[in-house]
Amino acid sequence: MTFTKTYIDSGVLIAAFRGITTVAVKATEVLDDPQREYATSLFVKLEVLPKARYNKQLAEVDFYETFFAGCSIWANELEKIVESAQKLASDFGLAAMDALHVAAAISVGADELITTEKPSKPMHRITEIRVISISQ
Repeated sequence: MTFTKTYIDSGVLIAAFRGITTVAVKATEVLDDPQREYATSLFVKLEVLPKARYNKQLAEVDFYETFFAGCSIWANELEKIVESAQKLASDFGLAAMDALHVAAAISVGADELITTEKPSKPMHRITEIRVISISQ
């Protein structure tokens, strides 16, 4: 069986946990897809866990921790990722965190990056990886 190597942006995790909107349903479908192998980074962890912990949202923390525990691919080459992110941000007009996510996804050879960023955002200018928005 061949799996799609998928890097999940933090917005997808937040939507899956918090919502009942169309975006939340799409996020849940992506996270429940048995044909995917999930990739992540410390950047995603930093975006979702501290605030949930601070606010004592234990169910939310557990949801995120369960996702991270199931990730088989971690973008760990932080210095290389930051260097790449700086170039991507300059070349494509990306915000800092978006550039870090894209660089992390590319660094692990992900097939796709799934995000809640709208298709009109600079992240979708990237040509090195397929960027898919669930906010369409």
